[in-house]
Amino acid sequence: MIERVIEGLPEENQKLLNTYVKDVKALFADQLEGVLLYGSAVRGEFLPGRSNLNLLLLVSSYDQALLKGYEAIHRRWSKEQIVAPLFLTEAELRSSASVFPLEYLEIQEQHRVLGGRDPFVGFHIEAHRLATEVQQGLMAAVLRLRQRYVEGNATEEAALILLPLSITSLLPLLRGIQRMQGRAVKFQSEELVKDVEEQLKLDLRGLHDALLLKRGQITPGPKEIPRLFERYLHTVTALANSVVGLVREGNR
Repeated sequence: MIERVIEGLPEENQKLLNTYVKDVKALFADQLEGVLLYGSAVRGEFLPGRSNLNLLLLVSSYDQALLKGYEAIHRRWSKEQIVAPLFLTEAELRSSASVFPLEYLEIQEQHRVLGGRDPFVGFHIEAHRLATEVQQGLMAAVLRLRQRYVEGNATEEAALILLPLSITSLLPLLRGIQRMQGRAVKFQSEELVKDVEEQLKLDLRGLHDALLLKRGQITPGPKEIPRLFERYLHTVTALANSVVGLVREGNR
């Protein structure tokens, strides 16, 4: 059972998580060492019907048969916004920390243990590769956005699908920028975008628009959607170029 209420997460979802943990424990038995919840559900930004529940399953070992057995759990719980979890052993977590510094920092700083033990207690992440990962992530976001838009036949429907997906993947990179600069990390999305905007002296209106769209707070018409998408693409491109400049200055 989840011992404490997770602030900002609807009671219904917390009850579902309790049942999910029981299902996972029944499948993995002694091989399950920990169940961790992270992402918007922990940050207090969970949007029912829109946000996913992100989990990490710490296991002592796994094989194909065990992963195949999880398929039935996934089939049931994916309908309740629980996406396929990260399956990791502690050895894998530690050995890959230098490869995924941003991802693991995100989880380490904002997670809740739903069962078992916490592998992030005493866990140290070497953040010297953080700048490279942030730079690569931003450039990849720009390239993916262009590519996926073309794949979607450059339609308004494609733009409406891409913008919420893109801003979701972009927010951790913004926190990465804060970490690069040695500043306090903002976990609330609006505060985060505003802080980066002020520090880098950029116009990030495109990101603010995407946040409103993701939350269902704006419903742009057919004429506004192309302008909104163009503004967002321009904003992300400018952000990526700005971080390239930061990295160059840091390497001098």
